[in-house]
Amino acid sequence: MRRVDESLLEINPVARFRWVADFMRFDDSDEAALHAAAPLLAPVVRSLVDAVYQRLFAWASVKRHFVPRQSGYEEALPSDVASLEPEHEMIQFRKRHLARYLVALVTRPYDDAMVQFLDRVGAIRTPEAGSPAAHVPLVQMKALIGFVSDAVLQAVLSLNLDRAVEMRTLWAFNS
Repeated sequence: MRRVDESLLEINPVARFRWVADFMRFDDSDEAALHAAAPLLAPVVRSLVDAVYQRLFAWASVKRHFVPRQSGYEEALPSDVASLEPEHEMIQFRKRHLARYLVALVTRPYDDAMVQFLDRVGAIRTPEAGSPAAHVPLVQMKALIGFVSDAVLQAVLSLNLDRAVEMRTLWAFNS
């Protein structure tokens, strides 16, 4: 039986990622499949990001999280949820960040720097590492991850890949 230092998983993002990757059997072949998908998925990143924001904006309970200032954004803020539109510069700023995140998932090596990047992306949505005003409830994060996962799966399925390549790519994304 294999063992892990559970307390280390709570404080060390690299150890946590390595354990989850091992548990899910995510390995170099998965990383290679993600990287191979990059040039095929690049043309759909913008539409994927737009679909994500269209879904997020469909729910007032989710949209409200986009009113407070995001780290790095220095321009004018919307006055309230009702006045926040997808064309607002802050939403365009956030969309650019999401697009860069999606591109990173399929282009960057899954090394310690990538793990730190992924950890930071998640942590800034918590009051501990981000702004207390930017706290996103876990249920909403899970819903977003599920929606993005489904959108990515649909994008991969739309590529009409060879069945073996398609299955390998889907498995890699799912891991």
